[in-house]
Amino acid sequence: MLLILLSYLGGALTILSPCILPVLPFVFARTGQPFVRSGLPLLLGMALTFALVATLAAVGGGWVVQANQYGRWIALVLMAFFGVTLLLPHLADRLTKPLVALGDKLSNKAHADGESSGARSALLLGVATGLLWAPCAGPVLGLVLTGAALNGASVGTTLLLLAYAAGAATSLALALLVGGKVFSAMKRSLGAGEWVRRGLGAAMLAGVAAIATGLDTGLLKQVSTVATAGIEQKLIDTLTPRQQPEAPAGGAMMSRTAMAAGPAMMARRAMAQAADTLPVEGKLPSLDGAVQWLNSAPLTAEQLKGKVVLVDFWTYSCINCLRSLPYTKAWAEKYRDQGLVVIGVHAPEFAFERDLNNVRKAVKDQGITFPVAVDNNYAIWRAFNNQYWPAHYFIDAKGQIRHHHFGEGEYARSEQVIQQLLEEAGRKDVANTVVSAEDAQGIQQQSDMGQVGSPETYLGYERAENFASPERQAANAARQYTAPAKPALNQWGLAGNWLSQADQITLNQGTGSIVYRFHARDLHLVLGPGKDGKPVRFRVTIDGTAPGQNHGSDVAADGTGKIDSQRLYQLVRQSGSGAVGDHTFSIEFLDPGVQAYAFTFG
Repeated sequence: MLLILLSYLGGALTILSPCILPVLPFVFARTGQPFVRSGLPLLLGMALTFALVATLAAVGGGWVVQANQYGRWIALVLMAFFGVTLLLPHLADRLTKPLVALGDKLSNKAHADGESSGARSALLLGVATGLLWAPCAGPVLGLVLTGAALNGASVGTTLLLLAYAAGAATSLALALLVGGKVFSAMKRSLGAGEWVRRGLGAAMLAGVAAIATGLDTGLLKQVSTVATAGIEQKLIDTLTPRQQPEAPAGGAMMSRTAMAAGPAMMARRAMAQAADTLPVEGKLPSLDGAVQWLNSAPLTAEQLKGKVVLVDFWTYSCINCLRSLPYTKAWAEKYRDQGLVVIGVHAPEFAFERDLNNVRKAVKDQGITFPVAVDNNYAIWRAFNNQYWPAHYFIDAKGQIRHHHFGEGEYARSEQVIQQLLEEAGRKDVANTVVSAEDAQGIQQQSDMGQVGSPETYLGYERAENFASPERQAANAARQYTAPAKPALNQWGLAGNWLSQADQITLNQGTGSIVYRFHARDLHLVLGPGKDGKPVRFRVTIDGTAPGQNHGSDVAADGTGKIDSQRLYQLVRQSGSGAVGDHTFSIEFLDPGVQAYAFTFG
């Protein structure tokens, strides 16, 4: 009920968002007409259509988005014609009488039985408006759509979207009722009915033009005179305060749903108890739903009966996943002939990790030869009720989950579990030694967690913390920022013109920089070039000077480098005794368009 209330309030706030402007003329075209048989059906049609399309788009794949594009163009033609009939009724009459008749019906003017006809036409216009409406995805709508993508189609998803649409319809209804009284007063006092009619027609045509040119999903999402994101975030924090779920044993990345959820979601994930006890935690769920398999034909739970299976959830920009890969790869090689099957399940965190070419390149670059299921729709993720990257699930030869581990670390214990499950399956001469990844290089080198005093830090406004620039971080808007002069430990800031979105920031124009005061041996940043794919040059400094011997694997000693793909970049790797301490890191981007997502440390 709290989530439904939150969605309703988030929808009601859309009246303050600039993204509502293009559809306001369609709503106000019903002013001066009875609300119950004109305004109400329009808003009802708009709410129902938006909820249906948004539900399908969140869980149904690209075909829904493509189909909705055709519906939007049909709706635009309908709205444009209706606007012309309001603006130039005499011209429309000369063009074609049948079309004027249709325009009159839509205007609720032509039929003697106006009530039923007017309600039907208003509902039709509402359906068209619902196809055209593209609300700004603030924190509330972002939370709903993220949950829909992770948890799949459900009655709950549709109810939340309906509540959001109902909130928007409520605020629009109030505006329509007030606007209707204002327009009626104007007509009585000024005799301006015909001019009001033409003004509404012109406004509708302007709305059609704004939507057709993408203004509603472009500029209006970046330029906001009333920021609702802060209000929405306060609603989220007030109505659904965050609780900390059970922490993983080692360094790990939590999904958004895990961060928003409480310990109840993780209750059934109790850690395996004594060293020799491997309780049955459940059955290996279905592996169906992957959009593609790499290095293997699709595998099923039935095919894997008789094998010991390790399922590794990972995503290629996750530093914790990359540092655990040397062990996973070593186990796959060491125990392959004794019946171990390692399956990587690549579940994306950021949008660019859904790109199959990016995943293929990452699999090749990281030297992964075991099967990888590309789980872009989170089907396997949901089947395991997983919440973490990386997450390892150990399955015995009977298809039973016997152990799991979240995050980095405890590699010796994990390998001992593999050995025990192989012995239970009847394998002879199973090695009792454990592998070591001390010789791993670059990003895959194990972290020095005892020296890490900085947390994973997201830069998009939805999860940003410790932002220290004097200007407040704007949501879905471009803004000029000034870097903090003396950031405290774990504070960060921006310099230059940046566009802040839910899960990323983009250098909007010119040059710009990011500053972070950190404490760790290694500093990494998830980055990508602009939409045109052109490489972006950068320069790194530590405490105002070139990094020298403390440069990361993606940076030269003089601090220079370039961003040529969407991935995690190692920018600092400190060496020598006493090097690790509180330092101010700065990265200056010499070209616009760069996209930055999250800092991680090691």
